[in-house]
Amino acid sequence: MMLKVEDLHASYGRLPILNGIRLDVEVGEIVGIFGHNGMGKTTLLRALIGELPARQGRILYRAKDISKDPPHQRARAGLGYVPQGRSIFPGLSVRDNLRMGCAGRVRDERRHIDLVVAEFPRLAPLLDQMGGTLSGGEQQILALARCLCGNPQLLLLDEPTEGIQPSIVDEIIEILHRLHGGRGLSVLIVEQNREFLAALSRRVLFLQKGKIVRQLAPSSLLNAERIDEFTS
Repeated sequence: MMLKVEDLHASYGRLPILNGIRLDVEVGEIVGIFGHNGMGKTTLLRALIGELPARQGRILYRAKDISKDPPHQRARAGLGYVPQGRSIFPGLSVRDNLRMGCAGRVRDERRHIDLVVAEFPRLAPLLDQMGGTLSGGEQQILALARCLCGNPQLLLLDEPTEGIQPSIVDEIIEILHRLHGGRGLSVLIVEQNREFLAALSRRVLFLQKGKIVRQLAPSSLLNAERIDEFTS
């Protein structure tokens, strides 16, 4: 088991957001988290990576309890996180953004970046360009590549298609399929784009009011009437 979450509770101040989350991700599995705005999707990822403390419950990563570990320890253990909005460094070049992803984690930085860029060929001609001048889709690809520089085993993605043109969404689907097959990555994706989740996920968990309320077959996401039943 790559990840197991048991009765996870988290809050912002006195406002409870996560109310007993239970989920698991197998080694090499892609799992989607679907839910509307305000249901706790981003909060869940922030709690998993350690940006938000758990009030109750346990987070087990490769059978080790990491519930109290700080974010940098979770990252070094193999959790990679691409936040909503991408959070690249706009004033740094693409190459230097990738170097930030390598910092303190690899020995031969130059060779490692070359290997990562080979997996993201769109970035090759952009290495000397400032991150802030890239399109939204290119920034998302850069954020994925930067995260991969840290050699994660479990990738946490928060709304990776937000504000991105359809052609780049299709490219990100291809990239994630390739990384999943080539690296054997486990992936947990928070997303509202139903087609994106259906194209990638082995199974989809429906999050409502801070709880996982049901598990869906990816194909069911394409049935708008059924989704309306879940949310009514």
